[in-house]
Amino acid sequence: MALPLPPGLTPSEVAFLCEMELVTVIPRQRLEGLELLGGPTPALQPPHRTTLPLWLALLLKRQRRANISPPPWLLPTSLTAILEFETEHSKDAFSPPPPLPPTSSTTAPVSPPFLPSSTASAPADALPYHWLEMGNLLLEVAPDDFEEPDQVRRLLRDLREVRMAKVRKGVEVLDAGGGVKMNGVGGMEVAEGRAFIGGVIDGLRRIGASREQARKESEAEERENGYAGNASDDDDDMDL
Repeated sequence: MALPLPPGLTPSEVAFLCEMELVTVIPRQRLEGLELLGGPTPALQPPHRTTLPLWLALLLKRQRRANISPPPWLLPTSLTAILEFETEHSKDAFSPPPPLPPTSSTTAPVSPPFLPSSTASAPADALPYHWLEMGNLLLEVAPDDFEEPDQVRRLLRDLREVRMAKVRKGVEVLDAGGGVKMNGVGGMEVAEGRAFIGGVIDGLRRIGASREQARKESEAEERENGYAGNASDDDDDMDL
């Protein structure tokens, strides 16, 4: 018998969704465009840069047909500045995500993975929704495309620890009917913290329910004692 699946997405599923994000590649050989379900991809013509989904860019990188240009926010200088902002200037809140592109009445609003938040033109001072899994995937498959991959790994690890500490700190002020403000939290952070936060909230709800049940029982006992007292007083009046 199969066990029930946990609520929400698992980390592997979040990483799979991250592969739909767009990245900038530098082709090393010509390649015609492909007709995909999501639409055609541009033709690759070295040395012109182009934008491709991450899953296709990783495939071409493994085949040594293209190099991947790390997004500006994944550079050591940018990660250092973001880490400083998280630790010194914003001890309770998270760094703001990249701004959404402007929309009009004729265009529908977009969200990840349909934002150019990991391309070469992405802002350098904001972490996108899939920042953690994007960095880990690029460092795993294309470490030679980074100038200082070891430093990037260290900064990503430090940034992850700082942000997860903020998530745990936010849980400390919860009550049975409260919630956690998670503006700016990434997809992998939500997946990793879901079980912990859900367990805390479930425990608080059980404590609140037990307190409510104890209060009701106490009120019922007080009412019973009050009725008994009134009955004894009536008997005394009748004897008089």
